[in-house]
Formats: sequence, C-alpha cells, structure tokens
Amino acid sequence: MKHIIGGNDASPPPQVKTVVVSEDCAGQRLDNFLLRQLKGVPKTHVYRIIRSGEVRINKGRVSADSRVQSGDAVRLPPVRISQRVAEKTVAMAENAAREAPRRDFSILLEDEHLVAIDKPAGLAVHGGSGVSFGVIEQLRMARPEAKFLELVHRLDRDTSGILLIAKKRSALKHLQDQFRERETGKTYLAMVAGAWPANKKVLDKPLHKYLLPDGERRVKVVARDDPDGMSSVTLVKVLRRGAAVPPVGTAAVAGFSLLEVTLKTGRTHQIRVHLATEGHPILGDDKYGDFELNKALARSNLVTGLKRMFLHAWRLQFNHPLVGERIELLAPLPPELENFATHATS
Repeated sequence: MKHIIGGNDASPPPQVKTVVVSEDCAGQRLDNFLLRQLKGVPKTHVYRIIRSGEVRINKGRVSADSRVQSGDAVRLPPVRISQRVAEKTVAMAENAAREAPRRDFSILLEDEHLVAIDKPAGLAVHGGSGVSFGVIEQLRMARPEAKFLELVHRLDRDTSGILLIAKKRSALKHLQDQFRERETGKTYLAMVAGAWPANKKVLDKPLHKYLLPDGERRVKVVARDDPDGMSSVTLVKVLRRGAAVPPVGTAAVAGFSLLEVTLKTGRTHQIRVHLATEGHPILGDDKYGDFELNKALARSNLVTGLKRMFLHAWRLQFNHPLVGERIELLAPLPPELENFATHATS
C-alpha cells in the first residue's frame, strides 16, 4: 500500500509503487528498509504486508529479515494514511529516540570502521515492538558527533555478549555480507538442564518461524521435506558438567551442562530451539525452557540464583572490513553467569 500523506476523498486512489534500492541502503534488512520508506505506517502493518506477500523483491516473495541489495526492485503495495496519523507516528518515534538515555557500554574493540561492545542481558538491540529504545539508540545518544552508527547483526534481548556496530556504510555492507555468507565464526556459552550426551555434537534440523495468536514470534523444528523449513546447523561441545543435585524447589534437577555452541547458520532463536528440542532447554529461557525449573532456580538457595537466560555470545570471528585481517573477539561470562556456573558445575 503506497504511502500517501494527506490523503482525502478527492485524492487519487493509492497505487502500487516500485522502489529501486540505492547503494547507501544495500545490506539493510527488508523490515528496516520499509520502515524508512513508509514513514508513519505502523510497524505492525509493515510486517503484515511482508507476511502476506504484498511486498516483493525482484518479483519474488521475501521475509522480514531478507537483505536488500543495490539495484533491487522492491514492490510496495498501496498504503493510505492520514497526515495526522503520519505526523503523530513520526513524532512518537523521534521523541522515543530523544528520550533514550545516554549509555556507555563495555568496548571490546573500536576503530574508525566499527565498534564491538559487550551487550548486557535484558536490553534490546533496538527500539520497537513495545520497546522504546535499545542499544543502538542509547549509543547514538552517547555519541552525538557520530555521523553513522548501525547494527551489523542482532542478539536476543535476554542474550548477553558480543555485538558489532558499524561506523561507516561501507563497513556495514562488508560485515553483513560476511554474516550472510557464513564467513563469520559465532560461538555462544549456554547452560542447559541435564547431562548433554558427549556424542551429540551436530544438530542439523530445519527451523520454521511462526506467530502465536497474539502476534509473538516463535520458532519450531520441522521435517526436512517441509517447504517452510530453513536449513539450520548447530555444533555443540560439552565444557563442564555438574553432578546431580537435590531438587530445587519442587523441580527435580538431574545436573547441568555448560556447552560451547557454534552456529553454522544464523536462524532466529536457533540455539534455544535446537537445544530445547533435544530435551535440554537453556536455563532461564522464558520461551522454550522449563518454566517450573526456571522459577525454582531464580529462588534457589542451593546455588547462586539464576534470574536470566544462561546464553552468552562469547566469541566472534570475522574479517576486518578494511584490511581483511581475521579478528577474534572474546567476551567473558558476566559475573552472574560465572557465579552460577561455578556453583552448578563444581
């Protein structure tokens, strides 16, 4: 639906519009590209027209996380909104950005092309979907002199660890190309319930994204011949195991396993769903985890209480966007996870 500002009964009917992606926009996610093209259109509506297939790239159906490339022809269906609604929506977005508090993050690496931070758990990487602001808005507020700051990739709100932000458009495109072409190395640390089998080292199970009735996103494992399934491969290595412990609250706990988990593909919630499907959910996971165990662990006096999901983006490898040098970053476990791991696997 074409974005018509100030439409009224005398206005011509909205028409389908085709937008050619410029070089400056290359590498952006489709949803972010559309939100900039359709200013004032509610975010929920933007996602709705993507899911319905009304938005197309080069005449093909696409998903919200598809990346647009320079020269792509993006079909925009007709969207009519009033001047009042458009101005109100834009003003709300601008106010949210202005209200984002300044925040300095732990810097792992920074130069004129990129900055890598150690993101704390509980903070979204960007505003939207009921979140007024995230890491990127706070970083922009803390650095008003920065001309360009854009997320290279994303982490779930409750996941801590390494997050890359580009400081130049050329760096953004180069780094996002590496993520898309699987040239990066992404390794997480996760604590799961139970004793992970040492021989279960490769999880190769397709995943499918779907929406709950309330619009919340979920992911599930599907059959290999499912047309909606996306190839998803996760490598698992056991680092430490904890012996069986007495029941925590009313939940019987058969020990814990600290895992080193490497992504060969980068699907939404991939680690969380793959591990849970094997019967070893990540501790503290409020979407795919053992909810009774999570509650018991948060209240437990047997070990240091765990009040968040035990998933941490620990290691990231990539090629520097300018010189091509292979970079390896490490972010140690935050204190609350290190303390829990020490008690749970000692």
